[in-house]
Amino acid sequence: MSVIGVLIADDHPLFRDGMQLLLRTLPDVEVLGEAASGDEAVRMTTTLQPDVVLMDIKMPGLNGIEATRQIQHQCPKVRVLIVTMFEDSASVFAAMRAGARGYVLKDADKDDLLRAIRAVGRGEAIFSAGVALQLLDFFSGGHPAVPQELFPELTGREREMLHLIVGGASNAEIARSLSLSGKTVANYMSSILGKLHAVDRNEVIRRAREAGLGNA
Repeated sequence: MSVIGVLIADDHPLFRDGMQLLLRTLPDVEVLGEAASGDEAVRMTTTLQPDVVLMDIKMPGLNGIEATRQIQHQCPKVRVLIVTMFEDSASVFAAMRAGARGYVLKDADKDDLLRAIRAVGRGEAIFSAGVALQLLDFFSGGHPAVPQELFPELTGREREMLHLIVGGASNAEIARSLSLSGKTVANYMSSILGKLHAVDRNEVIRRAREAGLGNA
């Protein structure tokens, strides 16, 4: 029986502990280590060469998307399974572009999660039901414009601002460009941060670029 070597990358100790307990019950899975940040995940993957990395998206330092990209560049035989709470289109497509082989939610049924780990370990690609529907909708032609639909949670004005932010415009420049007050721009910026689950402006820009905005 082939054993799947797994690295757990998540900044929440309770999640890592729970995943350890779950995986230890499986004869065909071996936990090789735990990483609490994206940077640590890249380092440990390079050293341990696991078959599968269970990767959260939101982590301190290097986020899970960028960590996935670096792992795929440095260790192309290692497969990354995203395990996260984020089901938004921007996260899904950014993860795919980074090279993730699967995408499941943390609240998935235990059996579904184990099935995903084994599938990715065998070299398959697997996605949770909600994510799979998004992909089917996109590839069936349901989305007219990739950059727009990557951020469906944003309003038209917020998306307009996002383009300016990615282009390097300051709040003052955005206010002049859109004929808005500085306070209004700041309010929009706070809304964008919240909707994109970002902690600051730099993370907004990084997430937007990862999703393909501003790369044309």
